[in-house]
Amino acid sequence: MTDLEEIEAIKRLKYRYIRALDCKEWADLGACLATDCRTAYGDGRFSFEGRAAILAFLQESLGAATRISSHRVHHPEIELTGPTTATGVWALDDVVIDAAAKLTIRGAAYYRDEYVKIGGEWKIAETGYRRIYEEMESRTDTPSLALTRNAFAGAGVAP
Repeated sequence: MTDLEEIEAIKRLKYRYIRALDCKEWADLGACLATDCRTAYGDGRFSFEGRAAILAFLQESLGAATRISSHRVHHPEIELTGPTTATGVWALDDVVIDAAAKLTIRGAAYYRDEYVKIGGEWKIAETGYRRIYEEMESRTDTPSLALTRNAFAGAGVAP
């Protein structure tokens, strides 16, 4: 593969990670991570080692049907550091709605990733982000604000 093809494969890996996270597709998310992956989410406040620990944290944090997330990563700066290693920096914009707590969290950050190629496939070896800002808003402060669709709440809308 050319360098550009390797970089494109890494981009697709990160996009798949984000989609799987927001869609609560935990097996697909796990497939993006190296077995010994490390994380440092939220300026390192949420640091974990190993795929199983990371998945347990993400499922606990975002797995509930009343927690809906939307993450957007863009502006990738990917550098191949060897034939099977690379680094990346990504801009992140995210929104998390916790319908049960009647809370919306919005923020922006920069992910810093390390990648490793295992068996011909790129995996995330380390990931984490440092917040630029984060804000929280009570959904009860805006009486007309209503969650009218929640893909994870079955036929009804979460409270």
